[in-house]
Amino acid sequence: MNLKNIHNIYFIGIGGIGMSALARYFKANKKQVVGYDKTATEITGALSNLGIDVHFEDSAENIPVSFLNPANTLVVYTPAVPKSHSELTYFKNNQFQVLKRSEVLGLITENTFCLAVAGTHGKTTTSSILGHLLAECNVEVTAFLGGVTENYNSNLILKGAKVSVVEADEFDRSFLTLSPNLACITSMDADHLDIYGEADALKESFIEFTKRIKPKGKLFVKSGLPIDGITYGIEDGSNYSAQNIKIENGTYMFDVKTPKEVIENIHFNLPGRHNLSNALIALAMAVEYGCPHQQLAKALASFKGVKRRFTYHIKTDDLVFIDDYAHHPEEINAVHQAVREMYPDERVLAIFQPHLYSRTKDFANEFAESLAQFDEVLLLDIYPARELPIEGVTSGWLLGKIDNENKQLVSKELMLSKIQESDAKIILTIGAGDIGEEVNKIKKGLSVAS
Repeated sequence: MNLKNIHNIYFIGIGGIGMSALARYFKANKKQVVGYDKTATEITGALSNLGIDVHFEDSAENIPVSFLNPANTLVVYTPAVPKSHSELTYFKNNQFQVLKRSEVLGLITENTFCLAVAGTHGKTTTSSILGHLLAECNVEVTAFLGGVTENYNSNLILKGAKVSVVEADEFDRSFLTLSPNLACITSMDADHLDIYGEADALKESFIEFTKRIKPKGKLFVKSGLPIDGITYGIEDGSNYSAQNIKIENGTYMFDVKTPKEVIENIHFNLPGRHNLSNALIALAMAVEYGCPHQQLAKALASFKGVKRRFTYHIKTDDLVFIDDYAHHPEEINAVHQAVREMYPDERVLAIFQPHLYSRTKDFANEFAESLAQFDEVLLLDIYPARELPIEGVTSGWLLGKIDNENKQLVSKELMLSKIQESDAKIILTIGAGDIGEEVNKIKKGLSVAS
């Protein structure tokens, strides 16, 4: 399929973070773009500001007349949309080209030098750092990101069309549509068991992904993963290793040992060993691509982060409020490590919104262990996303498993007052559902109180 012959792109689920990046890309490439989403959000508002029409009622009658010609219209949908969706059904029944987001990414990246970031955690931060490094080194790059970077205030970095940076998403085996030149795997922890059934099936799909790498391509793997490749790790004997790590005023300072030399005195401003690891692999891939070391070091020091990834909303001597997207036990552990490293002696309150009934059920004990590490825990109801309830799987059930005396179940309505009752200096909101939309209310409430 030749995208050059397509004039109209119709998105079903246009408000998704990955979908909206594609919509921005096509709009920037002078295509006609419209779409549907279930609810209005900040993302759909930003798309509307770019001149992209978005509607929120699922009806084939809402499809503009100019998008009713199958010869020049491509339909892109997200797997999160139900099969019963009437607009999707209309397009499928009327001989339109209907592709998943990942298939379209595959088409775009086929004709570029592609750098792909895979792994159950760390994809968005790593690909955002990598896109930023390449852009700052004057590479003609387009980066499709699963989050909004602070440097660009966007989920798309658009500096040219020769090189592409993409997140290789294991959900729904989407990453098997990509053909990268350079790829990395950051982690392979069990997740998406609603799709895979068993952790071994997830591992198999990562192995399949490695076979998608183009001839003469390179694979990077985090040290310790059961797949062969160029290794990276922290203070170990990996091919790429971060060494001599120090923290000064919340900034990491370290050296990187590459297979050929040592790059000294690198600065990086995101907290947490998981972020240090993300920075290391992004740097390694940029080095292998051929970026100059001095430019890379300068670019890494200027990376500001990704929204909802350990994002500071209040940072004073008396109070710190951080918001993070963590929705898997390993990610919560990483947030905990980061906050303890930065604030070793302070009391920490974590407010967590579980994401998906299936994930809560599959990892209940692990969630309980990761949450019990905080000084206080507030638990919101499970955010269902694409799922129907599972009998017996509730936040109350999860709360019972958390070995911590300072824990309670709260509603969104009472959340702010419960936070204000706490004497914790560090406040964390964690989760991938709609907890992020509560952040401004919490920030305002805490600012007034203090």
